[in-house]
Amino acid sequence: MPAGSVLCHDAGVDVATFEDLLTPAGQRLLAEAAGTTDEGEPGLAVNSRLRRRHDPALVAAALSQVDLRRRARAKFGADAARLYFTRDGLEQATHPAVAHHRAARATERAASRVLDLGCGIGSDLAAMLAAGVTAEGVDLDPVTVAVARANLAALGLRGEVRVGDALAEPRDGFDLVVCDPARRASGGRVFDPAAYSPGWEFVQGLLAGRACVKATPGLPHSLIPAGVDAEWVSFGGGLKEVALWSGGPARGRRAATVLAARGTPHTLVGDPSAVRPDVGAVGRFVYDPDDAVTVGHLVADLAGRLDAWLLDERIGYLSSDRHQASPWARCYEVLEVLPCKEKPLRAALRARDVGTLTIKKRGVAVRPEDLRRRLALRGTQEATLVLARTPRSARALLVRAVP
Repeated sequence: MPAGSVLCHDAGVDVATFEDLLTPAGQRLLAEAAGTTDEGEPGLAVNSRLRRRHDPALVAAALSQVDLRRRARAKFGADAARLYFTRDGLEQATHPAVAHHRAARATERAASRVLDLGCGIGSDLAAMLAAGVTAEGVDLDPVTVAVARANLAALGLRGEVRVGDALAEPRDGFDLVVCDPARRASGGRVFDPAAYSPGWEFVQGLLAGRACVKATPGLPHSLIPAGVDAEWVSFGGGLKEVALWSGGPARGRRAATVLAARGTPHTLVGDPSAVRPDVGAVGRFVYDPDDAVTVGHLVADLAGRLDAWLLDERIGYLSSDRHQASPWARCYEVLEVLPCKEKPLRAALRARDVGTLTIKKRGVAVRPEDLRRRLALRGTQEATLVLARTPRSARALLVRAVP
């Protein structure tokens, strides 16, 4: 290891080696490593051949980046080919669509100078800078800071990133502090807010001022301080985070935002006076709310918009006799209501020549993969089955998706 370098166990590379990767020689090695692996040459053979001509540590760093860039395509798209990653950094990095949405929210709140504590590899920081906000990033890990700097340069953005401890970092002069507490440990992902780094007590202190804190979407509502806005954000069919906003216009609102394919936000704002919807029998249509709606406890607000009722008090499925397109729920037309029992289900599905079956369920103790295997369907048609509790009992709803 070069003298004076700092090892980052997560990235598997030290600062000096990573910076060597950014030199012209390092970039040529990186391009060669990417080309040989894309050609399908076995990994060990590539490693051995490159090590005969290059420093082994630099080869390891290049091959690691090639692998991480390949994994990053699902999240970063074409930009993954020019960005740099660490393993934990990629896992926790905000999806660019979500990061740009957060930056838009920051500009709506007139944030002009932002401090990003725990900036990681720079996804949120880059979005802020791209939105025209002056932003600075701080992270405890030197390699992560080097990676974030390289990413800003790759994207043509100018912003300061430095090594620092979020707990001791001065916050004067910033009109918004963004914090993404680390939620991974040696044993994997961390879900308990008490185990965040920095911890929840520090987060609460931030939320006493003007701040935006990113948290796991399953954060208990009881931990959200009074007067803090909470926004559950979904993208690509997955619930990504809950963003907690304090200061300025924050007044304790709850919202569910579903980001469309191009990042267009559809936000459902909760009304504290919304009445819990009635429970009723299966209607002509069934709505499956986005997880941002259910986890954000906004099902009542969505039901009011859809003129719908609940199928069961304990689950989120809604039903209505009227179809309304909604960005916050998937709509299905009910073709047949069947008992939630294998024998009649098998008979009904075989009568329809079903071979490929999609199973959705809420509140029913059935493993879809096990049920699908036991039904042993061999037909040529596709079908969707919704397993749900109803006022009478569990039912299997044969449905078709409605745009």
